[in-house]
Amino acid sequence: MQAKTFHITRRATGLGMAAALLAGCMGGVLPATTRRAEDPAMRPVPNPAFDAWLAAFRPRARSRGISEATLDRALSSAGYLPGVIERDRNQAEFRRTLEDYLALVASEARVSEGRAAARQHASLLSEIESRYGVESHIIAAIWGVESRYGQRRGDIPVISATATLAFDGRRGQMFENQLMAALRIIQNGDTSPANMVGSWAGAMGHTQFIPTTFAEYAVDFRGTGQRDIWSDDPTDALASAAAYLSRMGWRRGQPWGFEVRLPEGFPTSALGRSSTRSRSDWAGMGVVRADGSALPDHGPASIIAPMGVGTPAFMTFANFTTITRYNNSESYVIGVGYLADRIRGGGPLRTPFPPDRFGLTQDDRMDLQRRLTAAGFDTGGADGVLGPNTERAIRDFQRARGLSQTGEPSRAMLDMLRGRG
Repeated sequence: MQAKTFHITRRATGLGMAAALLAGCMGGVLPATTRRAEDPAMRPVPNPAFDAWLAAFRPRARSRGISEATLDRALSSAGYLPGVIERDRNQAEFRRTLEDYLALVASEARVSEGRAAARQHASLLSEIESRYGVESHIIAAIWGVESRYGQRRGDIPVISATATLAFDGRRGQMFENQLMAALRIIQNGDTSPANMVGSWAGAMGHTQFIPTTFAEYAVDFRGTGQRDIWSDDPTDALASAAAYLSRMGWRRGQPWGFEVRLPEGFPTSALGRSSTRSRSDWAGMGVVRADGSALPDHGPASIIAPMGVGTPAFMTFANFTTITRYNNSESYVIGVGYLADRIRGGGPLRTPFPPDRFGLTQDDRMDLQRRLTAAGFDTGGADGVLGPNTERAIRDFQRARGLSQTGEPSRAMLDMLRGRG
């Protein structure tokens, strides 16, 4: 549902609690969920201690209103998933710059897919906007960031995943609460244990609600008697996201923010969401929109530049803060807002990101990935983000060329792949 690099966190209340569970797993950042059939670690394995924990959990669940029939139905197929523990231990290592994050969640491909999805579901999104007052393009963008418009909803059994994490104990009470909420969802008839699938940490459906958030905020938009966020039909999931933002204080007709251009010598002390000023104050300091036009007045505003002065900067308003209730990372909110603007027809950022620490631009990194893959060293795609697959491909290339195996790119390596060195 969480320049300097950033570590996603979400508030431990409402939907924002999802990132307290997922920590470094930003919406839309990780590759498509590995199918259980292809990942042995996501298959249940015998674990007598886990079985004993489940047996001890049942009386606690009954004392909180979960029926014996629901427990039998839901827990009979629950199993210990070692891959969930592995993800929980390793996910906090992920760090992304804003540039990398936008390359992942607001790429040209995702913009194109988002525009197509918005056209396909225009009537539904308009209905949702009318009822909850959250603009269509914002809901479409959240859908795009969280599950790539439903393509990456996750397929890990939520009962098994949350039970495994509760048993593990590192954040035991947190995940036991999620397990209890998941059981209530089944008991209420919204879905079945077999159909309740999601991420390794229990985030579910098109807009990645965790069980406790589903229980409080999910809606049955068509009055079918079920709040169904799991099926291919995204109706309830999109409506639930809008209902959530509405309850968090969304202001219809107001922007989340927009890109601005800062004057030479702009004081860094003025940056940050804690520094709020009027439009006239910012204008008096020489701030203009990125296209050079004057600032509109949408009330008190802050300016953030996650990668520092001289890189893309954004003026943010009250709706920016509302989106942080979905995920409290500034980069997440910028990702949603920027993708929403692109889906609505806006253009790319006007301020370029600087070269990375290796002296490479995003175009350079994408070219490097394409050329490595063409040379037989598969990077798993060319998005300009130097993740584990690209690092592995670089090491393999370096090994094959008799070079020091650093796993790091360089201008010389790119020239070599281009046939210039």
